[in-house]
Amino acid sequence: MKNIEPYIKYIVLAALMYMPIFGCLDTLPIRIWDEARLAINAYEMLKDGDFIVTHFEGNSDMWNTKPPLLIWFQVFFMKILGVNELAVRLPSAIAAFFTCIVLLIFSRRYLKNSWFGFIAVFVLITSHGYIDLHATRTGDYDALLTLFTTLSGLLFFSYCEKLNYKHLYLFFLSTALAVLTKSVTGLLFLPAIFIYSIIQKQLIPLLKSKHFYIGLLSCLGLVIGYYLLREANNTGYITAVQENELGGRYLEVIDNHQHDFWFYYNNFIDFQLSVWYLLIPCGLITGFLIKNKKINRITLFSFLMIITFFLVISTAQTKLKWYDVPLYPFLAILIAIFIFYVFDLLQNFKWINQTLTLNVTPYIFLFLIGIAPYQKILDKTYKPKEYRWSKDFYEIGYFLKDAVKGKYDLNNQYLLYDGYNAHNLFYLKILKDKGTQISFKDWRNLRPMDITIAHQNHVRRYVEEHYEHDVIHSEGNVLTYKIYGRK
Repeated sequence: MKNIEPYIKYIVLAALMYMPIFGCLDTLPIRIWDEARLAINAYEMLKDGDFIVTHFEGNSDMWNTKPPLLIWFQVFFMKILGVNELAVRLPSAIAAFFTCIVLLIFSRRYLKNSWFGFIAVFVLITSHGYIDLHATRTGDYDALLTLFTTLSGLLFFSYCEKLNYKHLYLFFLSTALAVLTKSVTGLLFLPAIFIYSIIQKQLIPLLKSKHFYIGLLSCLGLVIGYYLLREANNTGYITAVQENELGGRYLEVIDNHQHDFWFYYNNFIDFQLSVWYLLIPCGLITGFLIKNKKINRITLFSFLMIITFFLVISTAQTKLKWYDVPLYPFLAILIAIFIFYVFDLLQNFKWINQTLTLNVTPYIFLFLIGIAPYQKILDKTYKPKEYRWSKDFYEIGYFLKDAVKGKYDLNNQYLLYDGYNAHNLFYLKILKDKGTQISFKDWRNLRPMDITIAHQNHVRRYVEEHYEHDVIHSEGNVLTYKIYGRK
């Protein structure tokens, strides 16, 4: 039993991590926009074997111009698990898992106390903005990006602490992987790292060190090497990157995603970090005032990482709620500083230790402070449901998911859909692989005996007003029509 005791907290934490990170990952259908685009990119890479140039419907993808590191992982899981939602999303979930491992290892090696890491991980996996769509729960870039930005940040911090050049090289490698995940976004923490290096009086020594230049050139070699290789195989790619990523989203509003400066701050309070945000100032005050130099330094570093990244994304013209995902590990560290301080006080409170045979008060404290946030995240991830504003929109997704499972026979039928349709195209590709003949068709040009599927109100209305038809099947707002001709 004594051999097991040191590992009990890790077993408990692993059990707590499972549902928020891995539970019911494939319940929701593929989401429109980024996840759907990446899913199609991965599917076509799987089929065409081109691991340098991503494709969408057979053409070089010049709309999604980010490097394909995440897509490579998705292709790997498609080879193992088949083409499905789990293969698309598992890389994000695994990235979240390893982000938690990074926090645990950092806590163990730097603070020599695994309970701090336990608390930081718990805060992270109960933060709504982190355990969410476009983050750890879908096949988007941001969870993998966050793994590498967290790792690179803590590696640089560790380098400043120990001056171990291995950490510096790993910092540059992690930074390169962050860029190969989500392009220039992987560099947005560099201003904080630059400022911290000045505060710690490491900037000049770094600039004088050959290891700095070897690491920097290696990082640039990996990143620039991919971009040049892609350009050589896909002429015009670098121009597209400049238009899409190097200024476009920062200087201009894309797709009406315009919000004021306080957009991310208000989201933290209202939704994304609503259960924990009040403890951020508590963590800052505790971290700066406590008589522990290690805690002082990690507080300063985390604060710089948060404030600089926050300023960058808040001053950008295009704002989307998941752009703040890389902040959550560092926010979790700040919040954990305060919780750990109280936990440590209770653990070492002389009167309690003298009164009780076994001092359980620190664990009761953790249970009481964590039960409500964990219940909320469990409700969200156990059998996840659509938000009310997306329920009707994704009903066709559930219908196509069921068709893939064999519930409906859609052979020789047409899907009528108005607008960007990558989220539905993903399922049509799977169905075709299974031998089902199904494709999209213009609802304004139907022919007699066509069997058509429609779920958008205006498309259904057009069909019903302009064609003689029978409704041969209905599932929620998804209707299947047999067309006899124009009225």
